[in-house]
Amino acid sequence: MVPKFMMANGALVRVLIHTSVTKYLNFKAVDGSFVYNNGKIHKVPATDVEALKSNLMGLFEKRRARKFFIYVQDYEEDDPKSHEGLDLTKVTTKEVISKYGLEDDTVDFIGHALALHRDDSYLDEPAIDTVKRMKLYAESLARFQGGSPYIYPLYGLGELPQAFARLSAVYGGTYMLNKPECKVEFDESGKAYGVTSEGETAKCKKIVCDPSYLPEKVKKVGRVARAICIMKHPIPDTKDSHSVQIILPKKQLKRKSDMYVFCCSYAHNVAPKGKFIAFVSTEAETDKPEIELKPGIDLLGPVEETFFDIYDRYEPINNPEEDSCFLTNSYDSTTHFETTVKDVLALYNKITGKELDLSVDLNAASAAEQEAA
Repeated sequence: MVPKFMMANGALVRVLIHTSVTKYLNFKAVDGSFVYNNGKIHKVPATDVEALKSNLMGLFEKRRARKFFIYVQDYEEDDPKSHEGLDLTKVTTKEVISKYGLEDDTVDFIGHALALHRDDSYLDEPAIDTVKRMKLYAESLARFQGGSPYIYPLYGLGELPQAFARLSAVYGGTYMLNKPECKVEFDESGKAYGVTSEGETAKCKKIVCDPSYLPEKVKKVGRVARAICIMKHPIPDTKDSHSVQIILPKKQLKRKSDMYVFCCSYAHNVAPKGKFIAFVSTEAETDKPEIELKPGIDLLGPVEETFFDIYDRYEPINNPEEDSCFLTNSYDSTTHFETTVKDVLALYNKITGKELDLSVDLNAASAAEQEAA
């Protein structure tokens, strides 16, 4: 029920390859990646060739965008010749973009649909981050020659915990499933030493959990509004894509945050034949999700049934060194895993004191690619 795709060359796929979890999973490429602009949806152009074909821009803007895309594609951090005299660790994104004279609408889709920024603060930050994000998008797109940079497991994301569970079992991990009312136990000094359920206590040195288990150790940082829609057809104007992401940048909607549409179907074995499931989500700004999510729902065409919900987002405020509790952040409204993986890797570092090396063995990566293909 978490509507998130995986960037084909992104951190989550690297984690899956690094841990060999890929041998328990089958992936399928996602058909399309689109952006909402001036009331219509358009394919997100990611390369200089696509920029020239895109109907997002006028003729002269296409040429300017093409030059910018070529600069990003050719940019290599350790090759000063490719920098064109710009030190991207010092120059802001706004300054780089102004060098190419790009219009606001172009900047909007590059920042939000390509670089996947969630607000506009990136414009005043060093450009290196945005350029790396754009390169990641283009590399991911090139990996499967598909219509999008995303992949998704057959049978849905429930396969992910299942695959990790199998791997953990291979290494001697034990599972107690479907345990009601898990209570974390603390000693006099406030350190966690176990979890009790149905009168049994499982002892441990460290506890890893999401915010729902320890509400007193988190703070509320926002709310996500979402609609889950069941349909009989692909989303209109997406070239009949059976799986698709659409990003609606906040400026286009005159909102404070972007809106995301995620759709998948029986093609990924997550719905009965002929059925499509679309999620529309955003950071909630009111208590009325049905009104707030309307711009995204309006793109879907006829919907058989819609379910609305709003859930709170939390972040931990505890000190794991004092209480041995390692809490994740709640899932945000984005339709990709890049923010979540960052959180998981930071948690891994806190728990083990080590950085996870994700420089992936390419042979393993190409094996995973064949699976996805």
